[in-house]
Amino acid sequence: MTASSLLGSAQPLQTAFDAALVDLDGVAYRGPHAIPTAPPALEAARAAGMRVVFVTNNASREPGTVADHLSSLDIPASESEVMTAAQAAAALMLETVPAGSTVLVVGGAGLRTAVSEAGFVLVDSADDHPHAVVQGFSPDVSWRDLAEASYAVAAGARFFASNKDLTIPNERGTAPGNGSLVNVVVTATGVVPPGAGKPEPAMFRLAADKASASRPLVVGDRLDTDLKGARAAGYPGLQVLTGVDGIRDAILAPPEHRPSFLGHDLRALALAHPEPSLDGDVWSVGAARARVVDGTLEILARDGGADGLDTARVACAAAWHSADAGTTVKVEGLGDVEVLSAHE
Repeated sequence: MTASSLLGSAQPLQTAFDAALVDLDGVAYRGPHAIPTAPPALEAARAAGMRVVFVTNNASREPGTVADHLSSLDIPASESEVMTAAQAAAALMLETVPAGSTVLVVGGAGLRTAVSEAGFVLVDSADDHPHAVVQGFSPDVSWRDLAEASYAVAAGARFFASNKDLTIPNERGTAPGNGSLVNVVVTATGVVPPGAGKPEPAMFRLAADKASASRPLVVGDRLDTDLKGARAAGYPGLQVLTGVDGIRDAILAPPEHRPSFLGHDLRALALAHPEPSLDGDVWSVGAARARVVDGTLEILARDGGADGLDTARVACAAAWHSADAGTTVKVEGLGDVEVLSAHE
């Protein structure tokens, strides 16, 4: 018997781990509304003793503003329970740029506050000869802002980015993210900045420190940011299916993007999670079974299990095992693989 890279937990996750590092959009809320199951699920997790820190790549809002927004959605949160990419960027800069140095900030109020609170002196023009430039997303960033950043970086200022997400989802669809705007400065200067936000591990380690956590669990919906960051930090990650990525994405995920646990939504924190096991070439969880034959993923027996996801678990386990052995895995024959997350 061989364990897959999905983990198992005989205890509910909210008692097996001492803190949840929770993404916001797609996990706690979607657009302007809370995901209906999120407020009671987080309340139950806190009642079970789990601490919560909300981790966001949004660098434009201040932690207090994020906390107030969550509280307005019936998800009570304090400023100390929010970790933003702006705070991570300020911490990253302090590793190589001394406090008291001048910094040109391209971004919103949250980034300006974080950089100022870290002890840097804010300037608004490349003519002020800043020691560093830090760029974070804000819908108000203009061509003039990007030009000032380009002039300063070209003149020798250190360049940092709060995060490098190329896109951001919103209620109207997908829009350019901070990474797309950062790439404007990269194109103009040839200088590629380090990023501070997800999927960089520092973001999650700082959040775990906020929670004084020794056994943190990352909870997210995006494999390339939330779950990749979890693996980079060495923390288990729970993928929920209320946001960007679904079961097909998980099945085809490269090793560095894979979740440790699967859940429909934040109610998964209150559940135990079965671990797939291998017998011969067949992976099993409960009555669900799957294997890969000649590169094609085959579901031999479907069974949702307690939360409807056991078929999805064995599909991930079988596909990952074969992919790691060098096989290109195909899922086209399964049709809509999202049905693997249905209660059956």
